[in-house]
Amino acid sequence: MIPHERSLVKKLAGEPFALVGVNTDQDKDTYRQEAEEMEVTWRSAWQGSTNGPISRRYAVQGYPTVYLIDAKGKIRKTWVGSPDEDELDRSIDELIAEAKSER
Repeated sequence: MIPHERSLVKKLAGEPFALVGVNTDQDKDTYRQEAEEMEVTWRSAWQGSTNGPISRRYAVQGYPTVYLIDAKGKIRKTWVGSPDEDELDRSIDELIAEAKSER
């Protein structure tokens, strides 16, 4: 997913869009090294395990899990496992258009 996430961040720069990651690697140094190697430029929280506070709060059942959250903070879609890139892009584009129309 990271190559596609990287392309989304570049493509949607300046749009009402933010990508936020949550990493569950146990070792923080390994996480930082891998994030740098994979060119992760977006915010990414490290929680040290699959049972961290973010995973518990959102009741994550599998990895990756992708939540699409609208401009008002409401979860609009959830994918357990990697979503189809075209479907993800369409869903994001719809929410961006919606957010722009509400300005």
